[in-house]
Amino acid sequence: MTEKQIVVLGAGYAGLSAATRAGRRHRVTLIAPETRFLHRVRQHETAAGHPEHRPTLAEVTRGRGVRHVRARATGLDPAARKVFLDTGEAVAYDTLVYALGSRTAWHAVPGAERHAYPAERAAELGERLRTADRPGTVAVVGGGATGIELATEIAEAHPGWRVRIVAAGQVGGWFSARGRGHVRAVMARLGIEVHERSTVTEVDTGGLHTSGGRIPADVVVWAAAMEPHPLAAEAGLTVDPAGRALVDDHLRSVSHPEVYIIGDAAAVTVPGTGTLRMGCATALPMGGYVGKVLTGRTDKPFAFRYNLQCLSLGRRDALVQLIHGDDSMRPSILTGRTGRLIKAAIVNGVIWSLR
Repeated sequence: MTEKQIVVLGAGYAGLSAATRAGRRHRVTLIAPETRFLHRVRQHETAAGHPEHRPTLAEVTRGRGVRHVRARATGLDPAARKVFLDTGEAVAYDTLVYALGSRTAWHAVPGAERHAYPAERAAELGERLRTADRPGTVAVVGGGATGIELATEIAEAHPGWRVRIVAAGQVGGWFSARGRGHVRAVMARLGIEVHERSTVTEVDTGGLHTSGGRIPADVVVWAAAMEPHPLAAEAGLTVDPAGRALVDDHLRSVSHPEVYIIGDAAAVTVPGTGTLRMGCATALPMGGYVGKVLTGRTDKPFAFRYNLQCLSLGRRDALVQLIHGDDSMRPSILTGRTGRLIKAAIVNGVIWSLR
């Protein structure tokens, strides 16, 4: 073990992957407020009331030179190379791995943050659905992957609840025609009402106001968009208009090369692939790459190509969409039991891959 001070901010897919790999040869300080890993791609299961699959950070980092500091980062001084914590402590670093990820974006929609459940409150949402005096109506806002998984999981697990999905565009609109068709077929089977091209303008205790009219709901779930954590921008690191930090081909901040930025917090453009989207599929490889760089196992630029996209559609179905390396759609899909087994294998393999 060397005494080089490596600090990792964030214990998500990117941060944990970087910490466990760097911890093979260095002493690493991992700063995160939680004690258990948040398996974000399984939050729809938690929202539906299924058991959580969240190993402790100690389990994931066992056998590595990783010290977990249970705290939240409140400030960053790149000039002094210090991270400030909500405990009042300041942690110095030689190298910082910034992996604070993203959070639900409310886009200043009146009432949304007050009245809607974001994915971060999945457990609370699950309890609300389970303990309600009587079933009512759930409106899931967002036609992306998170919204689709939440809507189908809730509809299957709580058949007494009426589920609606509301999207500003087309639900699953980025998939191939066959992929979109399968998503719509599953939603029809589960009795999910689909409201497309309906922009939400306000959320209140009785539901949604949209560009297409009033949509009543007893419970509103917000899965419309994500935004990067603001700490990088507040600290003066160079960011793009969306707030994602700009990095070079080794995932170092273009303004502060002693800071590696990975996961949803980073705006990463790979030649031949394009600018990477947020998500587990890109965060894990970034974390693994930085871990290899810090242990001297590679000095090559970061490279990445896509293989597939997959969605859970309840416990009995899934969609695996085959894609080109640049994330564009192929016509082929896998569904049903085959798709579900592939999706389960990928999700279950994430914990193993973190190490």
